[in-house]
Amino acid sequence: MTAVFYPAVIEQAGEGYSVYFPDLPGCTSAGATLREAALNAEEALSGHIAVSAQYGDPVPAPSEVLPREPDAAACLLVRAELPGKALRINITLDEGLVAAIDRVARNRSGFLAEAARDKLAARRALG
Repeated sequence: MTAVFYPAVIEQAGEGYSVYFPDLPGCTSAGATLREAALNAEEALSGHIAVSAQYGDPVPAPSEVLPREPDAAACLLVRAELPGKALRINITLDEGLVAAIDRVARNRSGFLAEAARDKLAARRALG
């Protein structure tokens, strides 16, 4: 995975804040506070990139500069991980675990990759 930084614009929206990414139409988020909006922006960006990759949609490269939005509450760079190319590996798992995975998933590799991403995100959240 490659780390990239996408510019985001945070605007006042009623009693909270909304976030959008100029480089990624449709990728939006919000929060009750400026801090919450910024944290939610990271989650929205990661989800947008993951869904785009899942469906084979191209992910545009991030702009090199922050937009200048005079009415914005803040403009910031939000970190995301771009998926890399698929790498074939050989792993060993208990046969019962493999059977349980096969009962719930159409694609064993995709299931294991999703489980690994979830576990890594949980560890990052714990600090």
